[in-house]
Amino acid sequence: MRKRISIDQLKIGMKVEKLDRSWLATPFLRNRFTITSSEQIAKLHASGVQQLDVETDESDQDPTPGLSVTSVVAEMPEPLSATMKPEISTVPFAEELPAAKQAYRAAKDIIHHAMDDVRMGRALNMEAVSEVVGSMADSILRSPDALTSLSRVKQFDEYTFYHSVNTSILALSVGKHLGYAREALLQLGTGMLLHDIGKTQIPLEILNKPGRYEAGEFEIMKHHVLRGAEILSSTTGLTDVFLTPTLEHHERVDGTGYPHRRAKTDLSEFGLIAAIVDIYDAVTSDRCYHKGKTPHDTLQLLYLLGTKGHVDGALVQQFVQVVGVYPVGSCVSLSTGETAIVKQINHHDPLQPIVLLVTDEAGHRRSSALDLDLSAQTRHPKRTIALILDPSTVGIDPRQYLDKEPT
Repeated sequence: MRKRISIDQLKIGMKVEKLDRSWLATPFLRNRFTITSSEQIAKLHASGVQQLDVETDESDQDPTPGLSVTSVVAEMPEPLSATMKPEISTVPFAEELPAAKQAYRAAKDIIHHAMDDVRMGRALNMEAVSEVVGSMADSILRSPDALTSLSRVKQFDEYTFYHSVNTSILALSVGKHLGYAREALLQLGTGMLLHDIGKTQIPLEILNKPGRYEAGEFEIMKHHVLRGAEILSSTTGLTDVFLTPTLEHHERVDGTGYPHRRAKTDLSEFGLIAAIVDIYDAVTSDRCYHKGKTPHDTLQLLYLLGTKGHVDGALVQQFVQVVGVYPVGSCVSLSTGETAIVKQINHHDPLQPIVLLVTDEAGHRRSSALDLDLSAQTRHPKRTIALILDPSTVGIDPRQYLDKEPT
């Protein structure tokens, strides 16, 4: 039976069923797991867990450290900090950032021109597309987090263009994390940059409708997938592998997606990645019919979709490792009461990113933001992230701070 206990009562051998906080606020990949070491208990303590539900045997209400782990049927997760592969950078984040910004701006311009070309019946300029995707791939290979940190950039009135660039960046980052060679990265990045090219064939009154689609309108909207595949299949130099992000970004591993209702066994890894990054960027974006969710809430949504079989759960975990437990641009409240914005993720300790302090402990706005590496603090007690905030509710625009140099 399930029993709620305090963290001080937790012992080796207990089967954890539920924590009093999100799994994303701890260094573990899920809420259900078996305690096999005192180090796991210490990590839960450090994450601020105070109460948790455990599964107990009615004949043994006081499990002891001697309880056989094999008698507890549960998948044991590794701490996220232990399984996360530190990304290798040949160029420091700050040094790469200017080149990353240049590549981002160029990619946004290229996809803008590409869509205009298709609307006007002109051929895609694949030389320009290939060049800019190569620039993005090279930036990520030099410094994985610089360009990825820019995927937070969004513009309401140019959503399709920013969405195309952001999903390409995120897919490239996942591919790099998975060990893809440069050629595969170029294929994936190009496919994602062009994955919504078929929207050029959708009537503007449907594409820009400020509300939910009627059934018939949604059927028309879904046509953008096949229209996009047709455009790309007739483009010189694009083989079938470039088309998979377009064809499969709305497919789901349980076969409930479109256009072909393909299940996981019939989907490519490119398609599985495309679905995750497409959802993440779309849900975190402000649209005319919904307000964007915070990155943290969106990661929780993706995790839930993974558990329900809509997207690939293993790839969701890899995606979390790429964007960080607290993605760049996240607004957080620290244990001191200070409000901060995540500036750079920390692959070695995902719960302690580099942040910009926006307010002091009394909640007063600082005249200029202060850099703070949560993993390199000398003060005691150390600051920790206590809460995730919706920046709009506290009157903070992370972009205004992340685009400035802190003092």
